[in-house]
Amino acid sequence: MAAKLSSPIAEDIGAMRVKYRDRSELFLEKDLVSNEPISQFKNWLEEACKTPGILEPNAMCLATASKDGSPSCRYVLLKSYGSEGFKFFTNYSSRKARDLAENPKAALTFYWEPLKRSVRIEGSCEKVSAAESDKYFHERPRDSQLGACTSHQSSVIKGREELDVREKELREKYGEDKEIDRPEEWGGYLVVPHVVEFWQGQSNRVHDRIVFRKADASEANGTTTFEGADGWVFERLAP
Repeated sequence: MAAKLSSPIAEDIGAMRVKYRDRSELFLEKDLVSNEPISQFKNWLEEACKTPGILEPNAMCLATASKDGSPSCRYVLLKSYGSEGFKFFTNYSSRKARDLAENPKAALTFYWEPLKRSVRIEGSCEKVSAAESDKYFHERPRDSQLGACTSHQSSVIKGREELDVREKELREKYGEDKEIDRPEEWGGYLVVPHVVEFWQGQSNRVHDRIVFRKADASEANGTTTFEGADGWVFERLAP
């Protein structure tokens, strides 16, 4: 027999509703700050950074899949972005890295709840150079550098004390001033976007979705698909 849910909230989860925004706050094509997605993302990210209640506006859900198509997702932090793509750093022995070695396709999702906005990105993923990984590693707080050296991410360990012992050994090895070597198994990735979708929630659930995608500019027909810049076209999707 299935256990009975004791929480009144959990029992009524299907009836949960949140008011998103008034209809006067639609996200229309005329509201785009640019006809390419990177500048539009910059505009939304900057607004998220200034919005109370959004503590980590650069937090993004990274989805990967293995060679056989088994999916997994987790949150990582965006560390830089530009016309070339979106960068994050991690351990190259982690599950996400193993997935990307077999299947270099990835998806990113940002969700800024107070703004009722989301950005979804699909693309291919590649490692950044060792020099770039070195540079960013040594810009991190010292504790974060030690943490990267301590953990062989996604490996099975006996218990928390194993990590504590390893961290203590590293602190004794490097002291307070000695430069910490970047582990070869730690570094950055660049997600090169092929699709970037901007979503804004509406209280009536007729949400706004405008998607940019890489395509031949000749696709733009001036009616449903619009020609953008830098090889992008954009169009509105039904919610």
